[in-house]
Amino acid sequence: MLNGRVLVLNRSYLPIHITTVRRAVTLLCLDIAVGVDSEYQTYTWGDLITVPMEESKHEHFHFLHGMDYSVPIPKVLVLHDFDQRPPQTVKFSRLQVFMRDRHTCQYCARTLPKQRLNIDHVVPRIQGGKTTWENVVTSCHHCNRKKGGRTPTQAGMRLLSTPARPRVSPQLLFLKEQNPVWNAFLFL
Repeated sequence: MLNGRVLVLNRSYLPIHITTVRRAVTLLCLDIAVGVDSEYQTYTWGDLITVPMEESKHEHFHFLHGMDYSVPIPKVLVLHDFDQRPPQTVKFSRLQVFMRDRHTCQYCARTLPKQRLNIDHVVPRIQGGKTTWENVVTSCHHCNRKKGGRTPTQAGMRLLSTPARPRVSPQLLFLKEQNPVWNAFLFL
């Protein structure tokens, strides 16, 4: 439970980070942030530990349970003083490519865990291909070996989709699906 995810917004309500419930409790206790629900109702630490929570609001909170108490921890926090904007470009990384492609081999369409996936260069590096968003796709080990140092056309293989640079972090898109409470704040 302490490792549950909490969306952190800057004071302009733009998403900037995802943190754990453990860190969220610290931010709330130190009065660095307040909790917020999808109706933009805010909650300070004092509100959370003293005011009884309405049953209808339970989906907006994680709950820390003790022997004789239960403290709601909001799934979304707003920082009081941080007003920097989130990065406008998506950093290239192996995990981001897997998330962009939804952990699905772009040749055989099998969805696999990340341990059984590779990053494949559509135009192989041996033929001058670069490691860019537009030239890499997720592939399973079998398809990667089958394709080898050839292009998909040369190998007689077809791509499920054309690789492209994502406009929004694939991680945020994935997390939006996992946390519907965040939808009001992700603007995707």
